[in-house]
Amino acid sequence: MAKPRPPRWYTIPVRVALVTFICTLIVFAVSLLLGILGTAMVAAMRHVHPHMAAAYRLIALPAAAVAGCIVFFVSLAMEVRHYRQSKALSEIERAS
Repeated sequence: MAKPRPPRWYTIPVRVALVTFICTLIVFAVSLLLGILGTAMVAAMRHVHPHMAAAYRLIALPAAAVAGCIVFFVSLAMEVRHYRQSKALSEIERAS
């Protein structure tokens, strides 16, 4: 049976960056969709032309920035915790 290799610390930033990027992109897309729908509904109720740039600047971009910060710190904490746990289990396995 092959021994599992010990955890590598340098994979943490790669995984954190990848998860942060993907989650930020998803939040940006969803908030942009909701912003466009909301802007169109408000414009229709007021009988004016919708200003779609507001959906990007005032809704989607700030929501994605806030979500990106939150996802970054949460995924960083989870990856560090996973690394420490894997390292401890690897040490226990090597000792026995």
